[in-house]
Amino acid sequence: MTFPQNLTRWLIAALFIAISPLSSWAQAPKSITNVVTTEQVRAELMAYAPDGIDPGKTVWVGLQLAHQPHWHTYWKNSGDSGQPTSLSWTLPTGVLAGDIAWPTPKILPTGNLVTYGFNGTVLLPVPLTITPDFKPSPLSSELEVKLQASWLVCKLECVPQDGEFVLRLPTKSSTALNAGVFEASFQASPKPLAGQSQINIEGQQLKLTVSGLPTTLQGQKLELFPEVTELVDAGAPWTQAWSGAVWTASLPISPHRSDSPTALPVVLVSDVAGQRNGFVTTAPITGSWPANPPPGQAEVAQPQLNPALKPIPAAPAVPTSFWLALFGALLGGLLLNLMPCVFPVLAIKVVGFTRHADDRHGHRMSGLAYSAGVVLSFLALGALMLVLRSAGEQLGWGFQLQSPAVVAALAALFTLIGLNLAGLFEFGQLLPSRLATLQSSNPAVNAFLSGVLAVAIASPCTAPFMGASLGLALALPPLQALLLFAALGVGMALPYLAASWSPALARKLPRPGPWMDTFRRAMAFPMFATVVWLVWVLGQQTGIDGAGALLALLVSLALVIWAFTLRGATRLPVAAVSIAILLTLTWAIGKNVVHFAEPNSTASTSTNSRWQAWAPGKVDELLASGSPVFVDFTAAWCVTCQYNKKTTLANTDLLADLDAKKVVLLRADWTRRDPAITTALAALGRNGVPVYVMYQPGKAPVVLSEILSVADVRGAMVGL
Repeated sequence: MTFPQNLTRWLIAALFIAISPLSSWAQAPKSITNVVTTEQVRAELMAYAPDGIDPGKTVWVGLQLAHQPHWHTYWKNSGDSGQPTSLSWTLPTGVLAGDIAWPTPKILPTGNLVTYGFNGTVLLPVPLTITPDFKPSPLSSELEVKLQASWLVCKLECVPQDGEFVLRLPTKSSTALNAGVFEASFQASPKPLAGQSQINIEGQQLKLTVSGLPTTLQGQKLELFPEVTELVDAGAPWTQAWSGAVWTASLPISPHRSDSPTALPVVLVSDVAGQRNGFVTTAPITGSWPANPPPGQAEVAQPQLNPALKPIPAAPAVPTSFWLALFGALLGGLLLNLMPCVFPVLAIKVVGFTRHADDRHGHRMSGLAYSAGVVLSFLALGALMLVLRSAGEQLGWGFQLQSPAVVAALAALFTLIGLNLAGLFEFGQLLPSRLATLQSSNPAVNAFLSGVLAVAIASPCTAPFMGASLGLALALPPLQALLLFAALGVGMALPYLAASWSPALARKLPRPGPWMDTFRRAMAFPMFATVVWLVWVLGQQTGIDGAGALLALLVSLALVIWAFTLRGATRLPVAAVSIAILLTLTWAIGKNVVHFAEPNSTASTSTNSRWQAWAPGKVDELLASGSPVFVDFTAAWCVTCQYNKKTTLANTDLLADLDAKKVVLLRADWTRRDPAITTALAALGRNGVPVYVMYQPGKAPVVLSEILSVADVRGAMVGL
């Protein structure tokens, strides 16, 4: 049997292998625990029920956030920027959750902005009221508390994060393990003020008067935190003064005010020798609110933002309209055919192209079916990425190869392809006869699945014009975003579609003959080379143990295939033993293939001291010191990235120029999912790699072409 006749059969079998891990990723629920740990925050759900869980009792639960140094989250009013932590509870009938008893906030150091929040370790306690309607299950004497929390953690860059938590509290006894943590939080909460407060509106100012503050505070400066957002201009100057025991303040009204309340709760904080004491009061408001300024004036009144906290402007290549983005996607898909990662599929299609050279109708049907497979696969991949991002996942183009399970499945797929092309077996030996004859009854399926395979291989790469369009896609409504993905598919399928409908080209193709079998066997080697690359990618994710385990499993898979090619009485016993070996190895070492290895913080710099590891905020720190910066956003699974790394970025003359200009080289490795890198790419208007950016102090960043050249980098250094 010739190669094109078998293509459908091994693709049908292999696609189930390749797609199943990706589907499980999209559908699998997040692990539920009472602790969620990220690189920036350790979040833990705690409980405090010293009086037990009975009707009429109050049970305290709270989310404790332990921040890494220099990172912070936000208070109920975040100030000039940020977003408060939100808690969504799932509780049994008869249990009601109250509001967060917010601790006393701090003014956070964020350049020219004024923001309110917390660093270090903070507990956000919430009271749960147990009503008579609460009836514990007769099968379980526990109160189950579930929490869906989301928070924004920031340093110089901000990372949105979330987590699902669950606690099961015994209903027959008290819970006081975390008593010290809750009592300390209660002590740190602002205390109600016994005195009176009043706000009078005078022009664009709020005149606040407060009495009843402790006499020990008289004459001291206080911090003020309004609980209502966008009412007081947090970043603008304000004044305060004491008149005997009465404290007064003049607060500027925010130019972005959208509400006109009749009262304003405020928190006043004294800080004496590091001892912070907070007091809360609600001040009635008298007077008439001024009219909101026109939008243009509001923008003028906005305080100047710290450049390090602004979204980084995208490069000039970012499309400014949907139609331009659509054209960019079409052109990017067309150029995607020239990327190294697509070469193996193009080689396979040469054989199929030759086979249909004398069949104009079959040739055209093949072109249409291949194009349909490419376009529909782009749509499916784009839809999956949009759904996962809407669910809170930080993903970008090529996200599926950030999953070790998908990388391993593709390695198994290409091993099967290589063994088939090399002539070790025909799928007719392994599959039922009905499936084995599918090609003869429906030849278009072969071309369709070839298009699906082409997209699977091309997905980790980006081509010129493609990155900007993909970056814009995630900011567009779903329908327009999917149109961009469809345009990518049309662009990629266009060369083959055009050739399939050109009789002149078909006549120039060589006639089928013995050379086709030789060509088929030769094409096994690009497949095996692809397997080598995938094993290397997996090694970057799971370490040497994961790569070794995958190699052992691939050898066992080849043993199973070989066993089924045997004839006579030995076939079934040898096949049974080989399958047993494969299953045993999968059970014993399969976990090494899918589990990420512990990250090595020095991995990116150990082999080349010239390159430093990228980290959130590092670019801003270097620019503030006056150093220009070049950033390589890369990934092990991106063939284009590796090609540029081994050619342009290894050019000794270029590296000498970069050293002479004192350009700091940073490498952001996106081989594993990294929300911080995803956020940085989005700020540049990109959502996939490779991305190359030149930063110069006082200038907008320059995003270079995905196909990097020495001239491109030198051009970006003009002015240094």
